[in-house]
Amino acid sequence: MKRWSLASRIVSGTLIIVLGALVLLSILVAAFTRYEVTERLDNSLQEVAERLEFVISELDKTDRASVTPGGQIAQLPGVNRRTLAYQITTSDGRLEVRSQNAPETLFVPRLKSGFYNISLFRVYVVPSASGRHYILVGEPTFHRNEAVRRAILISVLPMVIFFPAIWVLVRWRVRRAMRPLTSLQQEIRSRGGSNLAPVPPLDLPEELVSIHSAVNLLLERLKMALSTERAFAANAAHELRNPVGALLAQVQVLRNFLVGSDYEERATIIMQQARRIGRMMEKLLQLSRATSGIALTGNMFDLVPVIRFLAEELEREKNQPIEFSGASHLMIRGDMDATGILFRNLLENAVLHGSSAQAVSVIITQDHKVLICNDCEQLPSEILRDMEKPFVRGKTDAEGSGLGMAIARQIAQQLHADMVVSSPIPGTDRGVLVTVRLQVN
Repeated sequence: MKRWSLASRIVSGTLIIVLGALVLLSILVAAFTRYEVTERLDNSLQEVAERLEFVISELDKTDRASVTPGGQIAQLPGVNRRTLAYQITTSDGRLEVRSQNAPETLFVPRLKSGFYNISLFRVYVVPSASGRHYILVGEPTFHRNEAVRRAILISVLPMVIFFPAIWVLVRWRVRRAMRPLTSLQQEIRSRGGSNLAPVPPLDLPEELVSIHSAVNLLLERLKMALSTERAFAANAAHELRNPVGALLAQVQVLRNFLVGSDYEERATIIMQQARRIGRMMEKLLQLSRATSGIALTGNMFDLVPVIRFLAEELEREKNQPIEFSGASHLMIRGDMDATGILFRNLLENAVLHGSSAQAVSVIITQDHKVLICNDCEQLPSEILRDMEKPFVRGKTDAEGSGLGMAIARQIAQQLHADMVVSSPIPGTDRGVLVTVRLQVN
């Protein structure tokens, strides 16, 4: 389910309110415009009716017997379909004069003062001053509707045009106001085990100052807790390494004295456990160094001889062949010891968890990638997801502490290198491929 950002919620909420208010305002403006235009046009009909009084005075001088059925037709110049039409009739409904665009029958059969709407005209009926005639003035309905539409369009169209401008301006203003929060988010996101520095002042609004203070207080407490933990792990591993080494040496001497006896196997088990404790101490020291940020600084050096040296050392220890291919030189920037710890753990994992019948493959490409492949059963996705967590191991009987991949990930992040673990190897249905893409500068 997609989550909306705070900025999107503010923008959408503000726009809904603003645009809703504009829509309501547009409706009210349209209704008011329609009312005003209708009133003005009705006033025009009344004015025309008043000006037709002179025609009635002329009719009173004319012999009524000479009036033709259907009334006389006044031939007016420039008459078109938008021109007002009029009729003058006697009080008993006999049509005496009409304009050339008026119908031969009365606009309305009932002669009573007021406004009437018929199919083609808006009609105003008023009696003459003498009371012997009625004046009927009609305006074409389509012309009135057209005038109303144009007036409404002129009133409402600017608000509609400004809808996109309002959206852009509101969005810009909200994004600008949210910029300090975004900066605070980025600063918090950049904090980690190797960077627990306080978040600097960011010109935050008053509502975020308390959050800024709380985050800095939390970082300070976390830094103290991690420092204590790292110091304990490093000191414990360092202090135990020498006694464990001495214990291993004594057990080896004791085992030589017990060769052929019933206690030789027990001495061998003690020696194996002592070596396991020694490896655990070494991994704890490596983890302590990795989390301290040792790889954040360094000089340019050639990575290929470092990896070859580590591979030869593992071949002697584990009696497992490691094959090399690709570039013969790869210059990178970083701490050589930290980089050695990174690839020592990756190679050791490949040797310990790979098939002894298949050599581990190391490929160094020209685009600054190091690919380490080992043969094994395909790993499930849940194991791939959790294998980089400290002290988490997959379903394997091989020796290990569950720290190798966690140490490698820590150092890779400090080197700004991309490390990707995939299974199976592309193009096959077995194996594990670790790809490390290193930064040159």
